[in-house]
Amino acid sequence: MEVIAFFNNKGGVGKTTLVYHITNMLAVRGYRCLAVDLDPQTNLTSMFLNDERLQEIYDTEGARPTILESIKPLNRGIGDIKPAHIEEINEQIGLIPGDLELSLFEDKLSFGWGQCVNRDEAAFRIVSSFYRIIKEAGERWQADYTIIDIGPNFGAINRATLIAADYVVVPMAADLFSLQGLKNLGNQLAKWKEEWLDRSGRNPDPDLLLPAGNVQPLGYVVMQHGIKERRPVKSYLKWLNRIPGIFQEFVLKRPLEVLPAIEADPWCLSQLKHYHSLIPMAMEVRKPIFLLKPADGAIGAHLGAVRGSYQDFYTLTDNILEKIKQL
Repeated sequence: MEVIAFFNNKGGVGKTTLVYHITNMLAVRGYRCLAVDLDPQTNLTSMFLNDERLQEIYDTEGARPTILESIKPLNRGIGDIKPAHIEEINEQIGLIPGDLELSLFEDKLSFGWGQCVNRDEAAFRIVSSFYRIIKEAGERWQADYTIIDIGPNFGAINRATLIAADYVVVPMAADLFSLQGLKNLGNQLAKWKEEWLDRSGRNPDPDLLLPAGNVQPLGYVVMQHGIKERRPVKSYLKWLNRIPGIFQEFVLKRPLEVLPAIEADPWCLSQLKHYHSLIPMAMEVRKPIFLLKPADGAIGAHLGAVRGSYQDFYTLTDNILEKIKQL
């Protein structure tokens, strides 16, 4: 099982929509996928589940079948993790629903990170909780790929998630702030890897499963760029052309060399179009845009755009799978 996190420090770039569509495309191609919503905003959960099911899950005072139930004993100091509930979306896709209250676990994760330095066994159980939950759930679901959605920040939840992942994909826009987010991401990943390498060697319990903490970047996806005659509009070009260099210097930590144009950059997994009215249409019927049918409202020019989006996401998943093979 390969574990892929989707993350950028810069929010609002369409990350969750990307996670949803890649998960569905992998499923269409025959892979079993486990989607994990570790963003306390729970947007990914809302995309997969209808309103009736969301109300059944969250409109209750009792136990909720979300990620929160898996960590509750650990969070309350009365036990360890519990197996996560897996919501069956279809035969190929399972979902571990997110929870707004997950944010309350942030402080405990942050404190535990510091206490790992002191060889505190309880701290290691806390910091490794997401890794162990995801590993058990992925094996139970028999997942080929586990896809994780996390929020746009450098908090303790995301740190614990990224050290648990095998790979990270960076969704981004072609603008100044996304480039700054790319720099921040590269620096933080390097710092967290170094810190976890030091901490994991201090684990007092050799039977406790710990993540390797060696998350590898698969590349970046430029989201919703403007289109003019099949090419990005001029105002985006100066930002697009800077991405390969920033990614190489700050994320890959490689010396700057002769840089390819973004179209030839092997780390550019895709430049996705803005699909405009297809997105709300797809969300209304809870389908990925590439599976919309005329009965869903995809007629005329929309139907052509649906066919185009299928090829876009097919190629994107191809690029991700190929990059994993290379690494």
